[in-house]
Amino acid sequence: MMTKPILDKLGKEYAEKVEFMPVNADESREVLEQFKVFGIPTVITLRDGKEAGRVTGAQNEAAYRAMFEALAEGREVKVPMTAFDRILRLGAGAALVVIGINTGNWLVAGIGGIIAFMGIYDRCPIWQAVTGVFKR
Repeated sequence: MMTKPILDKLGKEYAEKVEFMPVNADESREVLEQFKVFGIPTVITLRDGKEAGRVTGAQNEAAYRAMFEALAEGREVKVPMTAFDRILRLGAGAALVVIGINTGNWLVAGIGGIIAFMGIYDRCPIWQAVTGVFKR
């Protein structure tokens, strides 16, 4: 697994600030059920016994480092979107919008709009305001 060496390294680096507890998915089914883990690898961050962040799927070291830093500093735990992911979402979404409009298929255009929005939602102040209401 390519994520294990990265997480082990960060666990040692942040040992004074963050408690890192790897769980073997094959040996700990009850933990997977308790935290509703459906994909491997999944990294869950806990603060005061409550989930503070979650990422499923392999990430690069910078993404995991951002999680460890945020947890150590008491900030909101989020994995930053890479430039490649942002461009891919915007490009695919725009292509679907154009195809949907040209073919008169508004469902495809709507799905394209949603995919494009997924490329910028983390920078949208309206989205942050609306989701902030539900986080309270």
